[in-house]
Amino acid sequence: MVQQLALLFSVLAVLLISGCATYSTINNTQQTLHQAPNNYSLKHYNAAHNRSDDITLVLAFSGGGSRAAALSYGVLQGLRDTTVTLDGEHKRLVDEIDLISSVSGGSFTAAYFGLYGDRIFADFEEDFLRRDYVSEWIYGVISPFLWLSDKGRTDVASSIYEQRLFHGATFGDLQRRNGPLILINATDLGGGSRFTFVQEYFDLICSDIATYPISRAVTASSAVPVMLNPVVLKNHSGCTSATENYLKQFDDDYLTKAPLAPQLHATKQVLHSYTNHEQRQYIHLVDGGITDNLGLGAFYEMVELSGGIAHFMERIGSKPSKRLVIISVNASTKPQYDMEHSNKAPDIEPTISAVTDTQLHRYNAATISLIRSSMERWSTELSSFWYPIEPYFIELSFDGIQHETQRSLFNQIPTSLSLNEEQAQALVKAGIELLLNDAEFQRLLNDIEHDR
Repeated sequence: MVQQLALLFSVLAVLLISGCATYSTINNTQQTLHQAPNNYSLKHYNAAHNRSDDITLVLAFSGGGSRAAALSYGVLQGLRDTTVTLDGEHKRLVDEIDLISSVSGGSFTAAYFGLYGDRIFADFEEDFLRRDYVSEWIYGVISPFLWLSDKGRTDVASSIYEQRLFHGATFGDLQRRNGPLILINATDLGGGSRFTFVQEYFDLICSDIATYPISRAVTASSAVPVMLNPVVLKNHSGCTSATENYLKQFDDDYLTKAPLAPQLHATKQVLHSYTNHEQRQYIHLVDGGITDNLGLGAFYEMVELSGGIAHFMERIGSKPSKRLVIISVNASTKPQYDMEHSNKAPDIEPTISAVTDTQLHRYNAATISLIRSSMERWSTELSSFWYPIEPYFIELSFDGIQHETQRSLFNQIPTSLSLNEEQAQALVKAGIELLLNDAEFQRLLNDIEHDR
């Protein structure tokens, strides 16, 4: 790992010093009239996917490189192995997932599951967790062929993911899979807000998501600034009606009166800014963890910008279930820093890491608090429309690991797209055990059992 990091910094130093101009490949095609109404969207998604009306199950996969991908994969295994009785039938909880919101490393697991379904349990470890994507990317970047082109480091990463994981799949393929709604989230670098890969967002830039490659979306979601160039979308013009249809849903009265997070107004302003095609000709997307490292913020904002949970459920063609369940898979770490063993001033790298980790954990804590209070409010709102609805917020993180030595080992795994065999196996196992041992998850299972 040390040699790998040394080579990585050498590569970046050479590229930065060279000052070579790179241009991102544009993959989003312009939308033509009446082209996109049934594309991968909230509106097209509905509850007719053979899922039970007894439970609405939402998962959020955090950032954290392969560490996050492995942990979230373990949680999926735990849901696969958990059978409950719903509607008088024995069903696996993994088949009841309605929506997965993901950022950065978690987007690899979410996209793979959304595209391939149960195949993830046979192939994902070999295709992703056991591969050293850092080394593959480094060797691609130092290739003389890249130096002689105007392609960027991100194009190398995207090509690797395309070859190893997604094999030409687009959002049209994801839609035909008819699985849970997968919300892959990135950060709009110029707008300073979240960008979600669904047709509603592509309507704002007059584009067709059906032909957009899954590999590019996952690359955008995990594109760490400086190390990777942004993934760029062309902001096409000519789709006024489609844009207005999405923007007009925002209920200003609801946004003013409801006890909502203040950033919703900023998000609304950014969404409106896409209509200024001359000013915002190109949208530069980077790591989704910058604006929402847990993947929870994307779901929260979509609900509230729709005018509340009742309107959101109506928008996706679903009616409320008796149980609203959100499982947050949080792979963020709290590493120990060598600086605490000396009074020597720390170098810039550990200083930046410590500052970033501090900001990340404080923001995560605020997001979790917001989701907890919102779930209580959403349940009350839905109950007034339908019948009593019970909320379950299941928060899974390394803090839930009781063994101190094991917890410390996980917290020292760096954020990278490379794990050794021991780390990968331990993380997957941790995801399974954190889920099955969680008190709130057990409460959910007990309540379902008592309904039989």
